[in-house]
Amino acid sequence: MDTACDSHENNDQPLLLALRALKLGDLLVAVPALRGLRRAFPEHRILYAAPAWIAEALQLVGGIHHLPTPGLDDPLTVPRGAVDIAVNLHGNGAESRMRIEELQANRVVAHGSPGTDGPEWTTGIPERERWTRLLNWHGIDADPLDYRLNRPAVPSPRPLATVIHVGAAYGSRLWPVERFADVAVELAAAGHDVVLTGGASERGRAEETAALAKRKGANLDDGLLAGEQGLAEFAATIAEARLVVSADTGAAHLASAYERPSVVLFGPAPAEEWGPPPGPHVVLTAVELRRGDVFSADPDPALLAVTVRDVLDAVEQLDC
Repeated sequence: MDTACDSHENNDQPLLLALRALKLGDLLVAVPALRGLRRAFPEHRILYAAPAWIAEALQLVGGIHHLPTPGLDDPLTVPRGAVDIAVNLHGNGAESRMRIEELQANRVVAHGSPGTDGPEWTTGIPERERWTRLLNWHGIDADPLDYRLNRPAVPSPRPLATVIHVGAAYGSRLWPVERFADVAVELAAAGHDVVLTGGASERGRAEETAALAKRKGANLDDGLLAGEQGLAEFAATIAEARLVVSADTGAAHLASAYERPSVVLFGPAPAEEWGPPPGPHVVLTAVELRRGDVFSADPDPALLAVTVRDVLDAVEQLDC
């Protein structure tokens, strides 16, 4: 997989650049739009501008190249005028609009703003629909249900495991480890092969969860995968999982992409926008308690309102 301007220099293909300098979950809800762009512009080389570590995930989408872009603070690393079509999949704020305008592309696909034609930004709609709606307005066919990913090139280390993903990017989405441990104990007792996943920074949470579970009779030491997997191995674990229990994170979006049964715990983000598509998925939250501060260090009240019993009942509902 190419990783820089990706040798687009000396390449005769016209360039289409899609800006979305965000996280894994943000990429996964944009997959239907990327698939629509790939079909609509088969002659173009499509660059997805996003943080460097997202490159591995793009292999699961297929047909998309990567332009490492840490954020919106600096201009995109392509020469002005080199891009034929620029697509703003990042948002509709001044920063993303400026980065798109700097490209001086022949065509811009974006939401409406001063000097740019496009649909009005609408709140309260699913993210998958937001970006396919944008493309549809510009005459580009895209289906919000075209969200499934390619299978990872590596096998799952634990086929049919029940994945409990203990991490999240912000404290507002961190369900207490004590509750994750209680869920793990109950599911292990019911015959589930439980593994604990998360990033390297979340290894401590996974270890704490395992230690709490061990005190209650469930030994999860050989299921401690947090911090030990690359993105491909993590995706493979989800793709072949029996069940996924996660907060509103990339793990939950991967479960949707591979149609694995999931229980998704929502806190600050609205499930009506970021929740899973139709399928074997259960969303748990307390909308009436939602504070909505995504960047808070403390768990959102809507998340804390979800109990261990709620999760176990949801698993039973899924018949997993």
